[in-house]
Amino acid sequence: MEKKTARLTLLIDPVKKKAFEDLCTAQDLTPSQVVRQMIRDYLDAHGVTYATKSKLGSKAKGETVS
Repeated sequence: MEKKTARLTLLIDPVKKKAFEDLCTAQDLTPSQVVRQMIRDYLDAHGVTYATKSKLGSKAKGETVS
């Protein structure tokens, strides 16, 4: 788990922002939680490793356990 945080600022269409926030609320998640998960998924999809990556569940998608 990360010990420090950094801010990521982005610009988004207000209509999409509202739809995203509404969907997050409906799923009982914060927009930050969803964005952090999307970033982790994107890094995993491209094989990028980083210092705070959890060792649990780090098996590549589609890989089977012997």
